[in-house]
Amino acid sequence: MIQPSKANNQDLEFPGVVPPETLKSPPAVIAHRGASGTHPENTEAAFAEAIRLGVESIELDVHRSADGGLIIVHDGTVDRTSDGSGRVSELATAQIRALDAGSWFDPSFAGQRFLLLDEALVLIPDSVRLNVHVKAYDDDRQQVAPGVVDVLVAHNRLGNAFMASDEPTLACAREREPSLQICNLSVHPIEDYVARSARIDCRILQPGHGVTTRKLVVDAHAHGMEVNPFFADEEEEMRRLIDCCVDGILTNQPQRLQRVRPQA
Repeated sequence: MIQPSKANNQDLEFPGVVPPETLKSPPAVIAHRGASGTHPENTEAAFAEAIRLGVESIELDVHRSADGGLIIVHDGTVDRTSDGSGRVSELATAQIRALDAGSWFDPSFAGQRFLLLDEALVLIPDSVRLNVHVKAYDDDRQQVAPGVVDVLVAHNRLGNAFMASDEPTLACAREREPSLQICNLSVHPIEDYVARSARIDCRILQPGHGVTTRKLVVDAHAHGMEVNPFFADEEEEMRRLIDCCVDGILTNQPQRLQRVRPQA
């Protein structure tokens, strides 16, 4: 975690906190749904490519199926990213696993399947930090959040993983495992995002790239938090976020960010 250093407040852009320039270091490359700009998102192919590129972190999404399977999928339905249709929460795990999750992206990826969280953790090495975005709702939050925590514990991944979700889901997860690292996705209102996150002992922020500013980053760093905005694919926006001194950037184009970011 970046620790603020002492500085002369008379020279600060934001009085009372450390200027961003004193905190600057190359941001971590966080592969958003794997290398999803070049491979079908949230699949073995996308994760394997991100690992091959040597990214520091991989973000993935988790939904719960009708029979309790923890499925790696972003949307609440399988329609956009497979040859099937229906809500994840209304389909059995076996039905979801039988779908083709690659051909929609490109025929060369035919046969890619939706993964279970267990399988993804086997594929992704311990050295890669896991950004687990839990998609939970009022009717399944009490099952999804503890279930994800249990899988992380079973794979001994609590030390290099965190859960990203809304505040109610994070509260459920922390009840299961108080040591779990959490990322608050309840961003709005942005004006008190840092303060609200501090109250729930959250040390990782993930604001949208459009609302990420130097002032937000400096405020977060002053509270001992890291800031990893989502997501930036264009070089101009990557450079702007780097100039804001963010700690990591979620991107669908990890190789591009590796090229753009300054070298350590």
